[in-house]
Amino acid sequence: QVQLVESGGGLVQAGGSLRLSCAASGSIFSINAMGWYRQAPGKQRELVAVITSGGSTNYADSVKGRFTISRDNAKNTVYLQMNSLKPEDTAVYFCNAQILRSVVPGRVGEYDYWGQGTQVTVST
Repeated sequence: QVQLVESGGGLVQAGGSLRLSCAASGSIFSINAMGWYRQAPGKQRELVAVITSGGSTNYADSVKGRFTISRDNAKNTVYLQMNSLKPEDTAVYFCNAQILRSVVPGRVGEYDYWGQGTQVTVST
């Protein structure tokens, strides 16, 4: 089994900062891309940022220059540093990981996993 456990959400005033963490645990061979998505009430889930195993990153235009994604491969953990937060950043943030694992002896496959979500609320 594999689990993604997020932490670091909360309530912050506009202009403030939060740091989200997401740790993957379980039977993991390796992890390819890891990313953060968010879903605001009444809206579809959207990509916030993604980072490859080699460290290449990609960001949604709405967060460029304010958010930074990073990862610690030794800890199977991805982080999202969020600065200059705005009320429109309010959403449930979900961690995602493309995890290589062996569910059949001798075979390794890539599987998509999601965290349970953590609430980020930015007040005016």
